[in-house]
Amino acid sequence: MRRRLFGRLGNTGLVLGALFFLASLTPSLTPRVTVAQAALSGLCLAAGYGLGVLLRWLWGYLELPLPRAEGERRRRIVIAACAALAAFGLWSGQHWENIVRELMHLDPAGPSRILGVAVGAAVVALLAIVLGRAALMLVHAVMRLVARRIPRRIASVVGAIGGVLLLVGLVNGVIFSSILDMLDASYRQADALIPPDMPPPTAWDSPGSAQSLVAWDQLGRMGRRYVAARPTAEDLASFAGPGAKAPLRVYAGLPTGDTPEERARLALEELKRVGGFERKALIIITPTGTGWVDPSGIDGIEYLYRGDVASVAVQYSYLSSPLTLFLDPDTGGVTARALFREVYGHWRTLPREQRPMLYLHGLSLGALNSERSFQMFELLEDPFHGAVWSGPPFAASQWAGATRAREPGSPVWLPRFHDGSFVRFMNQHGSSTPAGTPWGPLRVVYLQYGSDAVTFFDRHGFFRKPELLEEPRPPDVSPSMRWYPVVTMMQMAMDTSLSMSAPMGFGHVYAPSHYIDAWLEATGIDDWSAEDVARLQRHLDERRAAELSKTSDATVDG
Repeated sequence: MRRRLFGRLGNTGLVLGALFFLASLTPSLTPRVTVAQAALSGLCLAAGYGLGVLLRWLWGYLELPLPRAEGERRRRIVIAACAALAAFGLWSGQHWENIVRELMHLDPAGPSRILGVAVGAAVVALLAIVLGRAALMLVHAVMRLVARRIPRRIASVVGAIGGVLLLVGLVNGVIFSSILDMLDASYRQADALIPPDMPPPTAWDSPGSAQSLVAWDQLGRMGRRYVAARPTAEDLASFAGPGAKAPLRVYAGLPTGDTPEERARLALEELKRVGGFERKALIIITPTGTGWVDPSGIDGIEYLYRGDVASVAVQYSYLSSPLTLFLDPDTGGVTARALFREVYGHWRTLPREQRPMLYLHGLSLGALNSERSFQMFELLEDPFHGAVWSGPPFAASQWAGATRAREPGSPVWLPRFHDGSFVRFMNQHGSSTPAGTPWGPLRVVYLQYGSDAVTFFDRHGFFRKPELLEEPRPPDVSPSMRWYPVVTMMQMAMDTSLSMSAPMGFGHVYAPSHYIDAWLEATGIDDWSAEDVARLQRHLDERRAAELSKTSDATVDG
C-alpha cells in the first residue's frame, strides 16, 4: 500500500507536470503572493501529472504501441529535463510576476519568492498526487469487491461508478460538510460581534437608534459598519457647498425577520420612518454575500446629490460571496426581489412630481442579485430611473446577454450595446459609448475592469482561449498573458480568489472616482463643474486608499 501511495512518479506525468508548472508561473490577471503562487503551481503540476498518467493509460488501453520499459538512463534524462524546466520557470516567474505588479503600480517581488514558490509548490503537488492515488485505490478496491460477484468487464464499469460515488459521498458528506460547518459557525460569530468602540447611533434618523424600528444588534456586522460610516452634513459641505444634508442609510440585518419578505417590509417601514421617500434620490442596494456594502460605491453618489439621497439594503447571508453562491444561490435573488417589490411598490403610489429618483446598485454578487430583482415587463408603465452595477460576476445573466449582443468590433471587456441609450459599459478610462449620446428613459451602467477575474472568468478556458485575451487587450491586462489549456483556467480561478487583494482601481477593487463617473452617467447630474468633480474624486480616492491600507475591508466580499 505504501508503495502504491508513495511510489516513484511516471515519466509521462512528470514531463506534462513540469510543463504545467512552467505555464502556471506566466502572467495572469492579478498579482500573486508567494503562498498563492505556490498553491497554484503545485496544483497545476499535480494536474499535469495526473493528465499525463491518464493519457499514458488511455494509450495502452487502446492497445497502441508503447515505448520500451523505462530504463534508468531515460529516467535520468526525464528528471534532468523537468528540473531544467522548473528552474527556468522559477527564474522567469519572478520577471513575469513583476510585469503584472508594474502594471498595477506595485513594488517588485523580492528574490525570496523563488524559494518559497519552489518549496510550497512541491509540497502541494506531492500532497495532491498522494490524495489522488488514495482516491484511485478506493475506486479499485470497490471494483475488486464487485468483480467477485459479476463478470469482470461489467464489474469494471459498475465498480468504477460505485467507487467514484463512494468517494464523492465521503468528500461531500464528511470532509466538505465539516469544513462548511466550521466556516458557518465562524461567519455567524463574526456577524454577531459588536466592537466595543461602536456604540449605537443617537441620531433619530439612523437604524439602530432608540427611535429606530431596527435594533442595533440586529443589523449584523456589515450593516452596523455601513450605517455608522454615513457622512455628516459638514463632511459634504466642504465639497458640495452650503445646504448639504446628511444622507439617509437604512439597513435590515438577518436577525430582523424570519423570511426575506419580513426583512424587506421592515426595511420599507424604516425607510418611510426616516423620510427616505422625501429625498431627491433613493437607491436600492443589494449587498455582497457577507452583507457588505462597498463604501466606494455609495459615498460618491451621496456627495453628488449633496446628501439629499437615501439608500436601503437588506442582508441575505453572513457567508462570503463564493460560499453564498455555492450553498444558497437563490436567497440573494429572493431577498433582492422582495426588497424591490416593497420599495418600488410604495414608490409607484407617490405623485410623480414628488417622489425621488429611483436607482439600483450592487457590487459583485450584489450586482448579480440586483439584476434578478425585477422583471422588465413590470417596468413598462413606470420604470425606475437607472442602475449602477459594478464587477458583475460572469454568471450574471443580463450582463452576459448584453455582452454577447455587443456591437461588432467592440471588445468583450468594454462592449458597446446597440446605440447606448439603455445599457453602457465603463472601465477605468470611461465608457465605450461616445460622449453626448442621448439616453433613453432607463439608464443602466456596468462598471467593470478587464483585470477583474470575477467578471471575466471563462468556464470554457479549459479548452479554448478566453475572449478577454483577444486583441485589443484591456489596458490593465498584461500583453504577456498567454492562453494554455487547463492551466489558464486554473490561473483565472485563482485570480478570482485574489481579486479583492488587488490595488484599488484594478481587479475587483473599484475606485470611488470610477464610481463617480458611472453615477454621473446613470443620474445625469450636471450641476457640478469638471474641476469640482475631479477634486471630489481625488479626495474620495485618497480617503479610501488610506482606509484600505489600515483595514481588511477589501477582503470581506471574498
